[in-house]
Amino acid sequence: MTDRHPLLRQLPAIDRLLGTPPLAQLAAVHPHVQLREAAQRAVEEVRRQLLDEQAPLPDLDPAAVAARAASILAQLETPSLRRVLNLTGTVLHTNLGRAPLAASALQAVGDVSRGYSTLEYDLALGKRGERHVHVEELLCRLTGAESALAVNNNAGAVLLALSALAGGKSALVSRGELIEIGGSFRIPEIMAAGGVRLVEVGATNKTHLKDFARAIGPDTALILKVHTSNYLILGFTAAVTGEELAALGRERGLPVLEDLGSGLLLDLTTLGLPREPTVRETLATGIDLVTFSGDKLLGGPQAGLIAGRKELVDRLKQHPLARALRLDKMTLAALEATLRLYLDPLRALQEVPTLRLLAITTEEVQRRCLELLPQLQAAAGERAEFEIIASTSTVGGGAMPLAELPGFAIAVTPHRLSLQQLADRLRCGDPPVIARVQDQRLLLDPRTLLPGEEELLVAALGEALAN
Repeated sequence: MTDRHPLLRQLPAIDRLLGTPPLAQLAAVHPHVQLREAAQRAVEEVRRQLLDEQAPLPDLDPAAVAARAASILAQLETPSLRRVLNLTGTVLHTNLGRAPLAASALQAVGDVSRGYSTLEYDLALGKRGERHVHVEELLCRLTGAESALAVNNNAGAVLLALSALAGGKSALVSRGELIEIGGSFRIPEIMAAGGVRLVEVGATNKTHLKDFARAIGPDTALILKVHTSNYLILGFTAAVTGEELAALGRERGLPVLEDLGSGLLLDLTTLGLPREPTVRETLATGIDLVTFSGDKLLGGPQAGLIAGRKELVDRLKQHPLARALRLDKMTLAALEATLRLYLDPLRALQEVPTLRLLAITTEEVQRRCLELLPQLQAAAGERAEFEIIASTSTVGGGAMPLAELPGFAIAVTPHRLSLQQLADRLRCGDPPVIARVQDQRLLLDPRTLLPGEEELLVAALGEALAN
């Protein structure tokens, strides 16, 4: 095997690389320090490739190394958090940022971010105010709660409630509701983090009110009910209702907290979706506190929302964790604007993107496929075959696990590339396109393609199929 070490002497010097045309041309628009860093990285990459006897010999010509440096510079300047085109058909795709924001929410974020704001300033009194007031009244009007609070996400909301109401004591939870959601969030672990001792009640498939009543002890501080929004237990089952737990809590002097997970402010059965309790309906059962997400079915920014009895919400506001979990001005602005849309349910259905995507009919999805098909065919030429097929979209975001959104998708079969190569090229393009591979075809589901993104998709597919 040939010794490659002598070739190390042929590596171009950094100053020489900076003088080559590919990098010299970039000097007018990029700081010298960035160009030098890219050149150093390029030389180090070539060095490692040289020393790897299993790798092919790299091109040591200064122009080739400079071109590699220019590519590295482009990568360094590409934001890590980027917009993507979602063609998966999953409306609330957790990995892709869940809910797109309404236009009014985006406008509100821009307005408060360009300068100073009333984040913690009371204009009427001319002195310091509280940031939670920007959404508290809206949440109360929309849910019927006495008081409300918003924190950074629903896991934070549950942690804050447990810590403030049952820290150092115990809480009762049905065994069938000890859920785990994405990111390894588990109810037992969040309780432990809040300093709460878990008391499991009943059996996995059946829990009765008498199980809760028997489990109440001297150090019981809270009854917790968890809505199983991301799974179902079917068959020989029984669960205790919110009304029953609320009555037991009042009888024994214990607060009852229900974690709705992906909470609803509107009944979405009109969209053909399964029946889920709204936050208002849940509080009407007598439940003392409800926690739910702002960025799932509500369609707003990431937030954990807490609504219920004023006495209990006040205890949460005064807990040290409340400051650690508080929202920033941009999230509050987006959340307030989103909640305002819900004051008019019809307007919310029209302007909240999540609700609009869920409301798209099968016929509308098919029409979108028919409009996109000739454009995609023209961009692909003879390099791929296309077919419109029946398909199913999902809600996603750990909500409505059995809900199916019937529709259609465009199946792409490339001629010169493998399916994985095509998926990789689309994913690494600009903008990235995230599709799904199924049944030996790449599927493009236009349900989750937002208005105005059609031309971007056509161009991205043409680029991915080229060469």
